[in-house]
Amino acid sequence: MKLATFPALVLLTLVMLIFNACSNTGISLTGEWELVSYGEASNPTPALPDTETSINFGADGQFGGTVGCNTLGGEYTINGNQVTFSGIFSTLMFCEGTFTQENAVLTILSDKTLSFSNSGDQLTLTSEDGTAVVVLKKK
Repeated sequence: MKLATFPALVLLTLVMLIFNACSNTGISLTGEWELVSYGEASNPTPALPDTETSINFGADGQFGGTVGCNTLGGEYTINGNQVTFSGIFSTLMFCEGTFTQENAVLTILSDKTLSFSNSGDQLTLTSEDGTAVVVLKKK
């Protein structure tokens, strides 16, 4: 190797390391997810069968969807493996059969910071104290 190419190789390596450090190598929430389970982390409640659920996380920091009957949405920000939800809203129709599921999920998400992890196409949002989860599956 010529001595003159050594500095160029070092510079190229440094540029690649900086680029990799600045890129978001974390888990992306972007996309559409369906509810799998929610509630106590030690014994989550399965999502209601035959109930359409969908939460769509946009690249713009907005999310929206439904976990039963009502429409919900708000904003989210990611910092490492934590996601903070804010400005959450929901329509207020009474929907027999889905009320408990909707209320539990909204309570876990509402204006809170949760940690998140994924395993394949499954995303788990866990409360700061580790007692509550929302588990989603990529659609």
